[in-house]
Amino acid sequence: MSRMIFVNLPVTDLAVSMNFYKAIGFENNPDFTDDTAACMVLSETLNVMLLTHAKWRTFTDRPIPPATSSEVLLALSCDSREAVDTMNNLAAENGGTKDINPPQDYGWMYSHSLADPDGHVWEAMWMDPTGIPERG
Repeated sequence: MSRMIFVNLPVTDLAVSMNFYKAIGFENNPDFTDDTAACMVLSETLNVMLLTHAKWRTFTDRPIPPATSSEVLLALSCDSREAVDTMNNLAAENGGTKDINPPQDYGWMYSHSLADPDGHVWEAMWMDPTGIPERG
């Protein structure tokens, strides 16, 4: 059985966040969506749960970090360098921020970091495993 991951993220505006994630390639699963939460699916094993602040607080009383902090950086693999650029640009066009960190280009690996409307950090990345330098 494949293991699944559900990344839970507190969001300020559920509709804005849902639109952002749809724009960068996620699909909504209406079975796990209501006016307090939305399940956004990237693959059969990766789901992002967008939770209103009120819903988030039913899971933990730990403080929600401000949008200017980085509690985690989540890397998403893309099929090509062009797909990395597309995701980064779509983020900026849909309420997020592109290039929150300098882009990285190692030839065999290429990435851009972006943030969703609430400041959650994602890294769109492409890698050619055949180009990984040998360790010596």
